[in-house]
Amino acid sequence: MKFGFRVPSLTKRIAARTSVKRLVRHSLGLKAPRGWGWVTNPRKALYNRVYNRTTFGCLLVVVALPAALLASGLCVCRVLA
Repeated sequence: MKFGFRVPSLTKRIAARTSVKRLVRHSLGLKAPRGWGWVTNPRKALYNRVYNRTTFGCLLVVVALPAALLASGLCVCRVLA
C-alpha cells in the first residue's frame, strides 16, 4: 500500500481510458451505479477506499495547499491577480 504523494502518470491515464474492457462495458451499458463497489468487487472497493484516504494527488499540492496557506496567513509570497 502506498502512503503520501501520488506521482501522476500520463501513460497509465491513457491506458485506463482506452482499455478494451472499458470500451465493451460502456458500449453495452453494463455499469453499476456509483457506490456499488462493495457489491461488485468488495476486495477492490476496500483497497481503493484505503488508498484514496492515505494518499494525495498533485492537484492538492498545486491548488489546495496554497489556498490554505493564504487563508491562514502563513504564506509570505503575494499572489498576482
